[in-house]
Amino acid sequence: MVIPPPIKPPRLTQYLKPYVLKMHFTNKFVSAQVIHSETAIVASAASSQEKALQSSMESTRDVAAAAKIGKLLGERLLLKGIPAVCVHLKREQRYHGKVKAVIDSVREAGIKLL
Repeated sequence: MVIPPPIKPPRLTQYLKPYVLKMHFTNKFVSAQVIHSETAIVASAASSQEKALQSSMESTRDVAAAAKIGKLLGERLLLKGIPAVCVHLKREQRYHGKVKAVIDSVREAGIKLL
């Protein structure tokens, strides 16, 4: 008698959105990246630490810098052909201030948020 293998439930990664937007804020810099959740590869990233951006910004840590980072990230995503991302907020992050600036400017660049 042959016992069939047990039926496994579908993997959790099938239900996740494929691209996830993650943001990180320090006292000096703002950074955001989009990660492909199934392979854990960074699809695109932008940071206020980049030398090309620091000359055009007054400050690298305020809301205006966060808006520029979001706009740059949105443009880079469009160039790579990524039309939509899912937003991942940490527990302490609220949709306010720098977080709102990054998300709104990514949306204004033409990326759909899921």
